[in-house]
Amino acid sequence: MTEAAKSTIDQSEVDRFSAMAAEWWSPTGKFRPLHKFNPVRLAYIRDKAAENFGRDVRSARPLEGLRVLDIGCGGGLLSEPVARMGATVVGADPSEKNIGIASTHAMASGVPVDYRAVTAEQLAEAGETFDIVLNMEVVEHVADVEFFIATCAKMVRPGGLMFVATINRTMKAAALAIFAAENILRWLPRGTHQYEKLVRPEEIEKPATEGGLTIVDRTGVFFNPLSNQWNLSKDMDVNYMLLAKREA
Repeated sequence: MTEAAKSTIDQSEVDRFSAMAAEWWSPTGKFRPLHKFNPVRLAYIRDKAAENFGRDVRSARPLEGLRVLDIGCGGGLLSEPVARMGATVVGADPSEKNIGIASTHAMASGVPVDYRAVTAEQLAEAGETFDIVLNMEVVEHVADVEFFIATCAKMVRPGGLMFVATINRTMKAAALAIFAAENILRWLPRGTHQYEKLVRPEEIEKPATEGGLTIVDRTGVFFNPLSNQWNLSKDMDVNYMLLAKREA
C-alpha cells in the first residue's frame, strides 16, 4: 500500500467513541478514568514543556505562544486545560460527534481551541507544524501505529516535543488495564481496549526515531488506590508515557 493510500483510522474505534461522545465531560461517566488521569499527564506536559522551552513552570500560562496539536482529542479533556496554560491549541479527532461536543464545551467555558474533524495524515499533508504534539491515549486505537507515529513526528517543529501516553502490551497490562479495569472495577466499558492493539514502547520509539526525533524521557504511570490518584512511576509494564524531541 502506498503512503498516500494509508490511513491511521480504525473506523470501529471511531464509532465506539462517537457512541459515547455525550459522556466526555461527565467525571462519573464512561470517561471517568481520563478525568482521574488528567492531573498527572497535565503536570508532566507542563513540566517537560517548561523545561524544554525555558518557561517558568510556576507561571499561570507557561505554554504562552506555543502551538500545540492534541491529536485524537476526543471531547477536549486535554485540549482545554492546555489552552488555559497559554498554548494555541488545535484539537483534532476523526469523529464529528467528538468535535461537536468539544467545541460546544469550549465555547461554554470561554476557552479558545481550534477543533477540527480531521486525521493526522490530513494535517501533515496540509503542512501543519507544531511546537508540541500530544499523542495521549490514542495509539492503541489507530489502524497503523508505525504510520501514525511517523505522521505525527513530521509535524514536530525543530526544537519541539511529542508526548505519547498509552498502555504496554504485557500480561500485567492485560490483567490490570483490561480485565480488572473493564470487568471488575468497571472503570471502562467492556471492549474499550483489545490486548493485541496495546503498544510496546519500542513500537513507538522506532518510527519516532526514524522520523528524526530523539526519545528524551520515559516514565510509567500507576494508580494509587489509597490516595485515589495517578502518579509517575519507574514501572512501565502497564501505563506509560514517552517524550520525544526534534533537535533544533
